[in-house]
Amino acid sequence: EGSGKMASLDRVKVLVLGDSGVGKSSLVHLLCQNQVLGNPSWTVGCSVDVRVHDYKEGTPEEKTYYIEFWDVGGSVGSASSVKSTRAVFYNSVNDRNEYGSCKAYAYPRRDYDREQFADNQIPLLVIGTKLDQIHETKRHEVLTRTAFLAEDFNAEEINLDCTNPRYLAAGSSNAVKLSRFFDKVIEKRYFLRDGNQIPGFPDRKRFGGGTLKSLHYD
Repeated sequence: EGSGKMASLDRVKVLVLGDSGVGKSSLVHLLCQNQVLGNPSWTVGCSVDVRVHDYKEGTPEEKTYYIEFWDVGGSVGSASSVKSTRAVFYNSVNDRNEYGSCKAYAYPRRDYDREQFADNQIPLLVIGTKLDQIHETKRHEVLTRTAFLAEDFNAEEINLDCTNPRYLAAGSSNAVKLSRFFDKVIEKRYFLRDGNQIPGFPDRKRFGGGTLKSLHYD
């Protein structure tokens, strides 16, 4: 009976995008298995894993959902071949603006028009997966740049070390941001199909104009 109930859960799809080697698979494994991925390998095509999430946990609206993580391989090759390879896995991302957002996030090293995301309604989460590999003397500079990137995407931001589960410990600020992000994804998928503003999106202050070159660390 329990397994049948779980099988009937509604689900949402989260695309995990980024350059090759940034730690996408390690992140997904940590999120879904609560374990460090000991020997990560290159993802060819796409890998899918699932996590159970309690929407609005502790409230009368609480409901359990599956979160499907589509770990899309950061293919090595020309920009056109990478785009065509990844596009196969965007088939359920039907909104044109949402697809544009995915493409911009998938290629963070390029310049982009920040105004494209000014009124973004798509839940985005920018995750820095290798905080431990940033030298102390560079950490402030790098984290400031990732903060600007998240600002431009109207996204929440998390920085962690995927080899240390404590960064996602229950009750931590990262865990709270992650849960809030999943709630927004569920709201967008099931409750706000008319495109209204998603509750809880931060009213972010903009930090000046122009474009921003993204960094190698995403």
